[in-house]
Amino acid sequence: MSPVKQERVLKLCYGRLEEVPKRAWAERIRDFAEVSLGLDERWARKEATRCFVCDHPNCVEGCPAEVKIPQFIEHVRKGEFEEALAVIKETNSLPGVCGRVCPQEEQCERNCKLGRKGQPVSILKLERFVADWCRAHGAAEGPRVEIERNGHKVAVVGSGPAGLTCAADLAKLGYEVTVFEALHELGGVLVYGIPEFRLPNIIVEEEVRDIRRLGVEFLTDVIIGKTLTIQDLRELGYEAVFIGTGAGAPILPDIPGINLNGVYSANEFLTRSNLMRAYRFPEFDTPIYVGKRVAVVGGGNVAMDSARTALRLGAEKVYLVYRRSREEMPARIEEVRHAEEEGIEFVLLTNPTRVLGRERVEGLECIRMRLGEPDSSGRRRPIPIEGSEFTMEVDTVIMAIGQDVNPLLQRATEGLAHDRWDRIQVDATGQTTLEGVFAGGDVISGAATVIKAIGDGKRAARSIHAYLQAKHAPVAAQRAEVRG
Repeated sequence: MSPVKQERVLKLCYGRLEEVPKRAWAERIRDFAEVSLGLDERWARKEATRCFVCDHPNCVEGCPAEVKIPQFIEHVRKGEFEEALAVIKETNSLPGVCGRVCPQEEQCERNCKLGRKGQPVSILKLERFVADWCRAHGAAEGPRVEIERNGHKVAVVGSGPAGLTCAADLAKLGYEVTVFEALHELGGVLVYGIPEFRLPNIIVEEEVRDIRRLGVEFLTDVIIGKTLTIQDLRELGYEAVFIGTGAGAPILPDIPGINLNGVYSANEFLTRSNLMRAYRFPEFDTPIYVGKRVAVVGGGNVAMDSARTALRLGAEKVYLVYRRSREEMPARIEEVRHAEEEGIEFVLLTNPTRVLGRERVEGLECIRMRLGEPDSSGRRRPIPIEGSEFTMEVDTVIMAIGQDVNPLLQRATEGLAHDRWDRIQVDATGQTTLEGVFAGGDVISGAATVIKAIGDGKRAARSIHAYLQAKHAPVAAQRAEVRG
């Protein structure tokens, strides 16, 4: 290759993708429409040409959904978008979701070889483009595949990303799968925990519809552990059960004033807004109170979502209070940037010590922090600075410092081992202490990412298939012997 041509190739490979179009901040803070507008066809194909199509793609190793990334990108480069979607859907039934909320900088794109010298291939944006293009052109379903049923039934508890993935993968293997959802809408955290401006509900609805086309049955308003038990499911003929109930129980700090009116957990605040459409009151029946000055405590994606939601619901000023520095924030880089653009004020190295007020919130007392040595999370431990207390004038406080699992199912199921936080214990295959009962997602780890839950769902589906194959192998052998 000539030096001139080599220079052109390197410029193409290591050059930066132009910023994906997004709505102006002054416009988008007035509604809940999606912020990022995605790639157009020209930019998607141009970005796809940057991929080396490596012989040993590290990007795939970094993808819990096991997407064949170089293959789908190669189809994008050629303009074969339906073929690209077919490749993605071989392993990932939620491409439109993943293309919007995956922490790609910590997953596939972190492993991209181009990232060693420049910007990695924008895998996330290409996946979203493929899903959106096919949906817009009526090709999101892909070619219809006839699945031969094997006659075995599996129950999936919870319709979040882990449950949906497990159900879809098992359906493709021929199982009769029923998903039991406690709420009235399907999607779990995808619909109650992530705002419309980041993940529109229509995307979740359409990808659930695609999973339904695989033959999966969905039953809503069924609480396993109350409406039905695990034992009831067995008596109904389900030979295996997957538990993917997520982490919907809020964690609140033990500080004075936490029970005042005007203090929300992020879980309650986002659920009322997202699932119950409080942002469209009075068209929908659920109102939600947001004052003029709001403090959101936390530094993760849930904190960013809460702060940006409060702004859209009419708050005049929103503060994000975080006890570490910006570098330690676990939120996605893009979400932090969007929050800053929209005017969210970051109050860093600060921790709340008391919520002030009589009946309603009137202020938030805080203390300044400094960073010490790293703790078990690998981040530097925040240490209070004595005598640095100060008060913030706010009338609403949203606590977004974490979520844990709901203990109802665990405590109603004899023999199902769980830890002191009620997180279900599983082995390397995802199987619990009950034979034929598997679990994955946030219910085994506490609140984590959508893509981790998807990976757990895939692992469980493989393990359930292996378990049932082994269970029925002796019977099949005996039948074959009789026929012989």
